[in-house]
Amino acid sequence: MGGFECADQLNYYGDRVDFLNITAHLDFIRADYELLKTYNIRTVREGIRWSKVEIKPYQYDFSIVREMMQAGKECGMQQLWDICHFGYPDDMSPLHPHFTRRFVALCKAFANFYRSVEPDLPLIVTPINEVSFLSWLGGEAIGTVPYCRNNGWEVKYRLMQAYIVGVAALKEVDPRIRILTTEPLISIVPRINATEEEVEKAWEEHIVQYQSVDMLCGKICPELGGKPEYLDILGFNFYYNNEWESGTHAYLGWNDQIMDPRWRSLSDLMKEAHRRYNLPVVLTETSHPTEDRPIWINHVGIETGKLLEENIPFWGVCYYPIIDRPDWDHLHQWHHSGIWDMHPLTDVSKRILHEPSAAALLKAQSDVSEVMKSAKNQKTYKSASTENVQPEEEQVLVG
Repeated sequence: MGGFECADQLNYYGDRVDFLNITAHLDFIRADYELLKTYNIRTVREGIRWSKVEIKPYQYDFSIVREMMQAGKECGMQQLWDICHFGYPDDMSPLHPHFTRRFVALCKAFANFYRSVEPDLPLIVTPINEVSFLSWLGGEAIGTVPYCRNNGWEVKYRLMQAYIVGVAALKEVDPRIRILTTEPLISIVPRINATEEEVEKAWEEHIVQYQSVDMLCGKICPELGGKPEYLDILGFNFYYNNEWESGTHAYLGWNDQIMDPRWRSLSDLMKEAHRRYNLPVVLTETSHPTEDRPIWINHVGIETGKLLEENIPFWGVCYYPIIDRPDWDHLHQWHHSGIWDMHPLTDVSKRILHEPSAAALLKAQSDVSEVMKSAKNQKTYKSASTENVQPEEEQVLVG
Protein backbone atom coordinates (compact mmCIF):
# COMPACT_ATOMS: atom_id res chain seq x y z
CA MET A 1 0.00 0.00 0.00
CA GLY A 2 0.99 3.63 -0.43
CA GLY A 3 0.24 6.41 2.02
CA PHE A 4 -0.11 10.08 1.11
CA GLU A 5 0.71 12.53 3.88
CA CYS A 6 -2.62 14.19 4.68
CA ALA A 7 -1.85 15.95 7.99
CA ASP A 8 -3.75 19.22 8.38
CA GLN A 9 -2.98 20.21 11.99
CA LEU A 10 -1.76 23.40 13.56
CA ASN A 11 1.98 22.85 13.97
CA TYR A 12 4.34 23.80 16.79
CA TYR A 13 4.26 27.44 15.73
CA GLY A 14 0.47 27.57 15.49
CA ASP A 15 0.45 27.54 11.68
CA ARG A 16 -1.96 25.36 9.72
CA VAL A 17 -0.30 22.75 7.50
CA ASP A 18 -2.06 21.08 4.57
CA PHE A 19 0.11 18.36 3.13
CA LEU A 20 -2.23 17.18 0.40
CA ASN A 21 -1.72 20.62 -1.13
CA ILE A 22 1.93 21.10 -0.14
CA THR A 23 2.87 17.86 -1.92
CA ALA A 24 0.53 18.71 -4.84
CA HIS A 25 -1.17 15.34 -4.44
CA LEU A 26 -4.63 16.84 -4.88
CA ASP A 27 -3.61 18.40 -8.20
CA PHE A 28 -1.90 15.27 -9.52
CA ILE A 29 -3.81 12.50 -7.78
CA ARG A 30 -4.48 10.49 -10.95
CA ALA A 31 -0.87 10.72 -12.04
CA ASP A 32 0.24 9.68 -8.54
CA TYR A 33 -2.07 6.67 -8.64
CA GLU A 34 -0.75 5.63 -12.04
CA LEU A 35 2.81 5.83 -10.70
CA LEU A 36 1.89 3.54 -7.81
CA LYS A 37 0.30 1.01 -10.13
CA THR A 38 3.61 0.61 -11.99
CA TYR A 39 4.97 -0.74 -8.71
CA ASN A 40 2.07 -3.11 -8.02
CA ILE A 41 0.41 -0.82 -5.47
CA ARG A 42 -3.36 -0.61 -5.73
CA THR A 43 -4.33 0.33 -2.17
CA VAL A 44 -3.71 3.74 -0.60
CA ARG A 45 -4.26 5.61 2.64
CA GLU A 46 -5.93 8.98 2.16
CA GLY A 47 -7.47 11.58 4.47
CA ILE A 48 -10.55 13.77 4.26
CA ARG A 49 -8.98 16.66 6.32
CA TRP A 50 -11.47 17.60 9.03
CA SER A 51 -10.24 21.21 9.10
CA LYS A 52 -11.19 21.59 5.42
CA VAL A 53 -14.44 19.64 5.02
CA GLU A 54 -16.25 21.15 8.02
CA ILE A 55 -16.64 24.67 6.66
CA LYS A 56 -18.85 25.74 9.59
CA PRO A 57 -19.91 23.79 12.68
CA TYR A 58 -22.02 20.88 11.42
CA GLN A 59 -21.81 22.07 7.80
CA TYR A 60 -19.69 20.05 5.39
CA ASP A 61 -18.24 20.30 1.93
CA PHE A 62 -17.06 16.91 0.65
CA SER A 63 -16.52 18.07 -2.94
CA ILE A 64 -12.75 17.49 -2.87
CA VAL A 65 -13.25 14.08 -1.25
CA ARG A 66 -15.70 13.27 -4.04
CA GLU A 67 -13.04 14.17 -6.62
CA MET A 68 -10.53 11.96 -4.81
CA MET A 69 -13.00 9.08 -4.76
CA GLN A 70 -13.63 9.52 -8.48
CA ALA A 71 -9.88 9.44 -9.16
CA GLY A 72 -9.58 6.24 -7.15
CA LYS A 73 -12.43 4.64 -9.05
CA GLU A 74 -11.04 5.64 -12.45
CA CYS A 75 -7.58 4.34 -11.56
CA GLY A 76 -8.74 1.14 -9.88
CA MET A 77 -7.28 2.20 -6.54
CA GLN A 78 -8.69 1.06 -3.20
CA GLN A 79 -8.75 3.99 -0.76
CA LEU A 80 -8.61 3.65 3.02
CA TRP A 81 -9.83 6.84 4.69
CA ASP A 82 -8.62 8.78 7.74
CA ILE A 83 -11.35 11.01 9.13
CA CYS A 84 -9.01 12.92 11.46
CA HIS A 85 -5.31 12.88 10.67
CA PHE A 86 -4.05 15.21 13.42
CA GLY A 87 -6.06 18.28 12.32
CA TYR A 88 -9.19 19.80 13.85
CA PRO A 89 -11.24 22.87 12.85
CA ASP A 90 -9.91 26.18 14.15
CA ASP A 91 -12.47 26.31 16.95
CA MET A 92 -11.96 22.71 18.12
CA SER A 93 -9.68 20.94 20.59
CA PRO A 94 -9.90 17.48 22.16
CA LEU A 95 -10.51 19.27 25.46
CA HIS A 96 -13.40 21.35 24.13
CA PRO A 97 -16.75 20.24 25.60
CA HIS A 98 -18.27 19.97 22.11
CA PHE A 99 -15.42 17.90 20.65
CA THR A 100 -17.14 14.51 20.77
CA ARG A 101 -20.46 15.69 19.36
CA ARG A 102 -18.70 17.56 16.53
CA PHE A 103 -16.57 14.54 15.67
CA VAL A 104 -19.53 12.15 15.78
CA ALA A 105 -21.49 14.44 13.47
CA LEU A 106 -18.54 14.44 11.07
CA CYS A 107 -18.40 10.62 11.13
CA LYS A 108 -22.10 10.37 10.32
CA ALA A 109 -21.85 12.98 7.58
CA PHE A 110 -18.87 11.26 5.97
CA ALA A 111 -20.46 7.80 6.09
CA ASN A 112 -23.69 9.08 4.57
CA PHE A 113 -21.83 11.05 1.93
CA TYR A 114 -19.64 8.08 1.03
CA ARG A 115 -22.62 5.76 0.69
CA SER A 116 -24.44 8.31 -1.46
CA VAL A 117 -21.54 8.11 -3.91
CA GLU A 118 -20.55 4.45 -3.49
CA PRO A 119 -23.46 2.39 -2.13
CA ASP A 120 -21.66 -0.95 -2.28
CA LEU A 121 -17.89 -0.36 -2.27
CA PRO A 122 -16.20 -1.68 0.91
CA LEU A 123 -15.34 1.19 3.25
CA ILE A 124 -12.40 0.93 5.65
CA VAL A 125 -12.01 3.89 8.00
CA THR A 126 -9.49 5.14 10.55
CA PRO A 127 -11.48 7.55 12.73
CA ILE A 128 -8.47 9.26 14.37
CA ASN A 129 -4.90 8.57 13.30
CA GLU A 130 -2.34 7.68 15.99
CA VAL A 131 -4.22 8.66 19.13
CA SER A 132 -1.23 7.67 21.27
CA PHE A 133 1.14 9.94 19.36
CA LEU A 134 -1.37 12.75 18.98
CA SER A 135 -2.09 12.80 22.73
CA TRP A 136 1.65 13.06 23.39
CA LEU A 137 2.19 15.72 20.72
CA GLY A 138 -0.64 17.94 21.94
CA GLY A 139 -0.78 16.91 25.59
CA GLU A 140 2.89 16.62 26.53
CA ALA A 141 5.11 18.18 23.84
CA ILE A 142 3.08 21.38 23.09
CA GLY A 143 3.45 20.44 19.41
CA THR A 144 -0.18 20.94 18.35
CA VAL A 145 -3.63 21.67 19.78
CA PRO A 146 -4.24 21.87 22.74
CA TYR A 147 -0.55 22.80 23.30
CA CYS A 148 -0.27 21.25 26.76
CA ARG A 149 2.36 19.74 28.99
CA ASN A 150 1.72 16.98 31.53
CA ASN A 151 -1.79 16.43 30.18
CA GLY A 152 -1.33 13.53 27.77
CA TRP A 153 -3.73 11.16 29.53
CA GLU A 154 -6.56 13.69 29.51
CA VAL A 155 -6.05 14.39 25.80
CA LYS A 156 -5.92 10.66 25.03
CA TYR A 157 -9.06 10.00 27.08
CA ARG A 158 -10.99 12.74 25.25
CA LEU A 159 -9.77 11.61 21.85
CA MET A 160 -10.81 8.04 22.55
CA GLN A 161 -14.16 9.17 23.90
CA ALA A 162 -14.83 10.79 20.52
CA TYR A 163 -13.27 7.86 18.64
CA ILE A 164 -15.52 5.27 20.31
CA VAL A 165 -18.75 7.21 19.85
CA GLY A 166 -17.65 7.94 16.29
CA VAL A 167 -17.20 4.23 15.57
CA ALA A 168 -20.67 3.54 16.94
CA ALA A 169 -22.07 6.24 14.64
CA LEU A 170 -20.23 4.90 11.58
CA LYS A 171 -21.47 1.36 12.17
CA GLU A 172 -24.99 2.65 12.81
CA VAL A 173 -25.00 4.31 9.39
CA ASP A 174 -23.56 1.19 7.77
CA PRO A 175 -22.67 -1.99 9.71
CA ARG A 176 -20.42 -3.02 6.81
CA ILE A 177 -17.89 -0.28 7.60
CA ARG A 178 -14.66 -1.69 9.00
CA ILE A 179 -12.41 0.13 11.46
CA LEU A 180 -8.64 0.16 10.91
CA THR A 181 -6.63 1.37 13.91
CA THR A 182 -3.33 3.13 13.19
CA GLU A 183 -1.29 3.31 16.39
CA PRO A 184 2.49 3.56 16.90
CA LEU A 185 4.21 0.22 17.44
CA ILE A 186 7.09 0.74 19.85
CA SER A 187 9.48 -1.08 22.14
CA ILE A 188 10.75 0.42 25.39
CA VAL A 189 13.53 -1.50 27.10
CA PRO A 190 15.46 -1.19 30.37
CA ARG A 191 19.08 -0.12 30.46
CA ILE A 192 21.74 -2.81 30.32
CA ASN A 193 22.33 -4.34 33.77
CA ALA A 194 19.06 -2.82 34.96
CA THR A 195 17.63 -3.51 38.38
CA GLU A 196 14.45 -5.55 38.74
CA GLU A 197 12.57 -2.34 39.45
CA GLU A 198 13.90 -0.73 36.24
CA VAL A 199 12.93 -3.79 34.21
CA GLU A 200 9.40 -3.61 35.57
CA LYS A 201 9.20 0.14 34.90
CA ALA A 202 10.32 -0.30 31.27
CA TRP A 203 7.70 -3.00 30.71
CA GLU A 204 4.97 -0.79 32.16
CA GLU A 205 6.01 2.02 29.80
CA HIS A 206 6.03 -0.43 26.89
CA ILE A 207 2.49 -1.65 27.59
CA VAL A 208 1.13 1.90 27.67
CA GLN A 209 1.26 1.84 23.84
CA TYR A 210 -1.87 -0.35 23.87
CA GLN A 211 -4.04 1.99 25.96
CA SER A 212 -5.92 3.50 23.01
CA VAL A 213 -6.78 0.15 21.46
CA ASP A 214 -7.65 -1.26 24.88
CA MET A 215 -10.11 1.60 25.30
CA LEU A 216 -11.61 0.96 21.89
CA CYS A 217 -12.39 -2.67 22.63
CA GLY A 218 -13.44 -2.04 26.23
CA LYS A 219 -10.49 -3.64 28.05
CA ILE A 220 -10.00 -0.44 30.05
CA CYS A 221 -12.14 2.63 30.75
CA PRO A 222 -15.44 0.77 30.13
CA GLU A 223 -17.35 3.97 30.87
CA LEU A 224 -16.33 5.18 27.39
CA GLY A 225 -18.43 2.44 25.80
CA GLY A 226 -15.71 0.55 23.95
CA LYS A 227 -16.66 -2.87 22.62
CA PRO A 228 -14.74 -5.76 21.07
CA GLU A 229 -16.81 -5.45 17.90
CA TYR A 230 -15.51 -1.90 17.39
CA LEU A 231 -12.08 -3.35 16.63
CA ASP A 232 -11.82 -4.91 13.16
CA ILE A 233 -8.28 -4.55 11.79
CA LEU A 234 -5.16 -3.72 13.80
CA GLY A 235 -2.97 -1.14 12.09
CA PHE A 236 0.40 -0.21 13.54
CA ASN A 237 2.98 2.37 12.45
CA PHE A 238 6.63 1.40 12.81
CA TYR A 239 9.70 3.50 12.02
CA TYR A 240 13.43 3.09 12.58
CA ASN A 241 13.29 5.19 15.79
CA ASN A 242 10.40 3.39 17.47
CA GLU A 243 12.59 1.58 20.00
CA TRP A 244 14.34 3.30 22.89
CA GLU A 245 15.71 2.89 26.38
CA SER A 246 13.54 3.71 29.37
CA GLY A 247 14.65 6.77 31.28
CA THR A 248 17.27 8.07 28.84
CA HIS A 249 15.12 7.74 25.68
CA ALA A 250 18.31 6.73 23.85
CA TYR A 251 17.29 5.15 20.53
CA LEU A 252 18.35 1.59 19.74
CA GLY A 253 20.19 1.21 16.45
CA TRP A 254 18.37 -0.98 13.95
CA ASN A 255 21.23 -1.50 11.48
CA ASP A 256 24.34 -1.53 13.65
CA GLN A 257 27.17 -3.89 12.77
CA ILE A 258 26.82 -5.38 16.24
CA MET A 259 23.14 -5.29 17.09
CA ASP A 260 21.94 -4.18 20.49
CA PRO A 261 20.57 -7.37 22.09
CA ARG A 262 17.56 -5.37 23.33
CA TRP A 263 16.37 -4.57 19.80
CA ARG A 264 13.12 -6.39 19.02
CA SER A 265 12.25 -7.29 15.47
CA LEU A 266 9.23 -5.85 13.69
CA SER A 267 7.79 -9.34 13.31
CA ASP A 268 8.15 -10.00 17.04
CA LEU A 269 6.35 -6.77 17.95
CA MET A 270 3.59 -7.46 15.42
CA LYS A 271 3.08 -10.93 16.87
CA GLU A 272 2.80 -9.44 20.35
CA ALA A 273 0.06 -7.08 19.14
CA HIS A 274 -1.77 -9.79 17.21
CA ARG A 275 -1.77 -12.14 20.19
CA ARG A 276 -3.07 -9.41 22.47
CA TYR A 277 -6.22 -8.93 20.37
CA ASN A 278 -6.40 -12.01 18.09
CA LEU A 279 -7.07 -9.91 14.99
CA PRO A 280 -5.45 -9.34 11.59
CA VAL A 281 -2.56 -6.88 11.61
CA VAL A 282 -1.41 -4.29 9.07
CA LEU A 283 1.74 -2.20 8.97
CA THR A 284 -0.05 1.07 8.28
CA GLU A 285 3.03 3.31 8.13
CA THR A 286 6.72 2.72 7.61
CA SER A 287 9.61 4.48 5.85
CA HIS A 288 13.12 5.76 6.37
CA PRO A 289 14.76 9.07 5.39
CA THR A 290 17.60 9.61 2.91
CA GLU A 291 20.09 6.98 1.76
CA ASP A 292 19.06 4.14 4.09
CA ARG A 293 15.63 3.82 2.48
CA PRO A 294 16.47 0.69 0.44
CA ILE A 295 18.02 -1.05 3.44
CA TRP A 296 14.89 -0.34 5.48
CA ILE A 297 12.60 -1.61 2.73
CA ASN A 298 14.61 -4.83 2.55
CA HIS A 299 14.39 -5.13 6.34
CA VAL A 300 10.61 -4.70 6.32
CA GLY A 301 10.29 -7.23 3.49
CA ILE A 302 12.19 -9.83 5.48
CA GLU A 303 10.09 -9.20 8.59
CA THR A 304 6.90 -9.44 6.53
CA GLY A 305 8.02 -12.83 5.23
CA LYS A 306 8.59 -14.04 8.78
CA LEU A 307 5.05 -13.10 9.78
CA LEU A 308 3.54 -14.88 6.81
CA GLU A 309 5.66 -17.97 7.36
CA GLU A 310 4.33 -18.16 10.91
CA ASN A 311 0.75 -17.89 9.63
CA ILE A 312 0.08 -14.55 11.28
CA PRO A 313 -2.87 -12.87 9.49
CA PHE A 314 -0.76 -10.01 8.16
CA TRP A 315 -2.79 -8.09 5.59
CA GLY A 316 -0.58 -5.35 4.22
CA VAL A 317 2.35 -2.94 4.36
CA CYS A 318 1.85 0.78 3.75
CA TYR A 319 4.90 2.76 2.68
CA TYR A 320 4.26 6.19 4.17
CA PRO A 321 4.83 8.71 2.73
CA ILE A 322 4.99 7.23 -0.74
CA ILE A 323 5.62 10.76 -2.12
CA ASP A 324 8.12 12.83 -0.13
CA ARG A 325 6.94 15.42 2.38
CA PRO A 326 8.47 18.25 4.42
CA ASP A 327 8.74 18.59 8.16
CA TRP A 328 5.52 19.74 9.85
CA ASP A 329 7.22 22.57 11.73
CA HIS A 330 9.92 23.56 9.22
CA LEU A 331 8.34 23.33 5.80
CA HIS A 332 11.59 24.07 3.97
CA GLN A 333 13.10 20.81 5.29
CA TRP A 334 12.05 17.83 3.18
CA HIS A 335 12.60 14.36 4.62
CA HIS A 336 13.50 12.49 1.42
CA SER A 337 11.76 9.40 2.74
CA GLY A 338 9.40 8.52 -0.11
CA ILE A 339 9.75 6.20 -3.06
CA TRP A 340 9.45 9.41 -5.06
CA ASP A 341 11.20 12.66 -4.09
CA MET A 342 10.22 16.18 -5.10
CA HIS A 343 11.86 19.49 -5.99
CA PRO A 344 9.15 21.74 -4.51
CA LEU A 345 10.88 25.02 -5.43
CA THR A 346 11.09 24.20 -9.12
CA ASP A 347 8.24 21.91 -10.19
CA VAL A 348 5.77 20.48 -7.67
CA SER A 349 4.29 18.21 -10.34
CA LYS A 350 7.55 16.34 -10.85
CA ARG A 351 7.97 13.09 -8.94
CA ILE A 352 11.60 11.95 -8.91
CA LEU A 353 11.94 8.21 -8.52
CA HIS A 354 14.49 7.16 -5.92
CA GLU A 355 15.73 4.23 -7.95
CA PRO A 356 17.51 2.28 -5.17
CA SER A 357 14.30 2.38 -3.10
CA ALA A 358 12.19 1.37 -6.10
CA ALA A 359 14.47 -1.60 -6.78
CA ALA A 360 14.33 -2.62 -3.13
CA LEU A 361 10.53 -2.34 -3.19
CA LEU A 362 10.21 -4.63 -6.22
CA LYS A 363 12.55 -7.19 -4.70
CA ALA A 364 10.68 -7.16 -1.38
CA GLN A 365 7.39 -7.62 -3.23
CA SER A 366 8.82 -10.54 -5.16
CA ASP A 367 10.25 -12.20 -2.05
CA VAL A 368 7.00 -11.79 -0.13
CA SER A 369 5.02 -13.19 -3.06
CA GLU A 370 7.14 -16.33 -2.94
CA VAL A 371 6.47 -16.69 0.78
CA MET A 372 2.74 -16.19 0.26
CA LYS A 373 2.55 -19.09 -2.16
CA SER A 374 3.18 -21.46 0.72
CA ALA A 375 1.82 -19.41 3.63
CA LYS A 376 -1.42 -20.58 5.18
CA ASN A 377 -2.51 -17.37 6.87
CA GLN A 378 -5.93 -17.42 5.24
CA LYS A 379 -7.85 -17.41 8.50
CA THR A 380 -10.42 -14.59 8.60
CA TYR A 381 -11.44 -12.52 11.57
CA LYS A 382 -14.37 -10.27 12.44
CA SER A 383 -13.73 -8.81 15.89
CA ALA A 384 -11.80 -9.28 19.10
CA SER A 385 -14.67 -11.34 20.49
CA THR A 386 -14.83 -13.91 17.70
CA GLU A 387 -12.16 -15.92 15.98
CA ASN A 388 -13.78 -17.08 12.75
CA VAL A 389 -15.84 -15.19 10.21
CA GLN A 390 -18.37 -16.65 7.84
CA PRO A 391 -17.46 -16.17 4.15
CA GLU A 392 -20.14 -13.54 3.53
CA GLU A 393 -18.74 -11.47 6.43
CA GLU A 394 -15.14 -11.70 5.31
CA GLN A 395 -13.25 -8.42 5.02
CA VAL A 396 -10.58 -8.29 2.33
CA LEU A 397 -7.79 -5.79 1.87
CA VAL A 398 -6.56 -5.62 -1.69
CA GLY A 399 -2.91 -4.71 -1.50
